[in-house]
Amino acid sequence: MNNASDDWPESDFDAPEPELHHDSKVDEASEKLLAHIQGNRDEVFYEMQLEVLFEDDYFHWITTKALAQLRNSRRIGSSLEILRDVGRIRFYFHIRNRYWKRKAAEIRKLVEKFSRPAFTAALGNQGEMFVDAALPSVGFVPKARNVRAFAGFSWEETKHDLDRVFEKDGVLYGTEIKNRLSYISRDEFHIKLRMCETLHLRPLFIARMMPRSYVYELFKRGGFALLMKYQFYPFGAETLSAGVRARLQLPVDCPKRLEDGTLTRLLNYHHRAAGNLR
Repeated sequence: MNNASDDWPESDFDAPEPELHHDSKVDEASEKLLAHIQGNRDEVFYEMQLEVLFEDDYFHWITTKALAQLRNSRRIGSSLEILRDVGRIRFYFHIRNRYWKRKAAEIRKLVEKFSRPAFTAALGNQGEMFVDAALPSVGFVPKARNVRAFAGFSWEETKHDLDRVFEKDGVLYGTEIKNRLSYISRDEFHIKLRMCETLHLRPLFIARMMPRSYVYELFKRGGFALLMKYQFYPFGAETLSAGVRARLQLPVDCPKRLEDGTLTRLLNYHHRAAGNLR
């Protein structure tokens, strides 16, 4: 299991988050996505899969808009279908792929397995369990969970709460844990930042992936994004995890614990943060 680097060079923060109408970036993404689909003309992909596969180059929302551009210009084939008990799923494929329905049905069946509410709840629990086990092992003391009020301060604007509060060397961290393929939504991200400010906590987001613009926002506020790169499946789901990796090329795994290198990145950040308070 590999870990993503959180040590972003400061120069990467120079440009603000692209707006949704940033067409030059969308055009660039469109050409890369088109080349990918043309290079896999017998394959079928679904939207979230492509967002994740191309996330090293493009924000998820750029990929989504690029796909819509290709779809609307009919340069690729597309089909929006029902995902049982979950919602909808949109497939993409080469316009000359005559047998896309067979592969789409195969993918839909696999996606349904890891999208059912019971399994997504287990994913959330797995992420929290890993954090609850790992952070105390390097001196982060758990202080509270499911937090809307702390140390005499309270959050009243919405019904949201923070997953955890940890303390190390006098620094209190409002901690949000996201074990999922998609980004935390922009609205929820900013709400959680305001919550940390109101509760006088330093923001710590532990997630599979976040856009660089969010990471920069945390940086400006003295917080940190500990990025896992992989989504952690529950124990016992090794076969499903292997199948998702093999068939969909998605970054999922069934590790036994967080790697030491991941915790080292968190400790390195903490030592800088604690030093700034002295």
